[in-house]
Amino acid sequence: MSDLGEKIRTLIQAGHVRVSEHGYDELVEDGLFFRELVDGISNAVIVEQYPNYPKGPCVLFLQRDSSGAPIHVVWGIPKGHNKPAVLVTVYRPEPEKWDESFTRRL
Repeated sequence: MSDLGEKIRTLIQAGHVRVSEHGYDELVEDGLFFRELVDGISNAVIVEQYPNYPKGPCVLFLQRDSSGAPIHVVWGIPKGHNKPAVLVTVYRPEPEKWDESFTRRL
């Protein structure tokens, strides 16, 4: 795992987390629970990294909801800070836009 991915995972596991307003809206829209994202971070797979994102470095993780369905979660760290891990957005990936593992864009 990348250093950034590991740092984000460590922050989440330590409880240093926050949900952005957009992230909250997306959780509600997709019927997801924040707790399942936090609990599932240990099994998350890095899909893409955005170390130079203007608001702070971010990582797109593939996680699974409580039923095992794939979800994509962008976790980041605010620019100029070391914590918290911020849930930037979450969505259910569209199968026609991703390979069968949901880790590579088509």
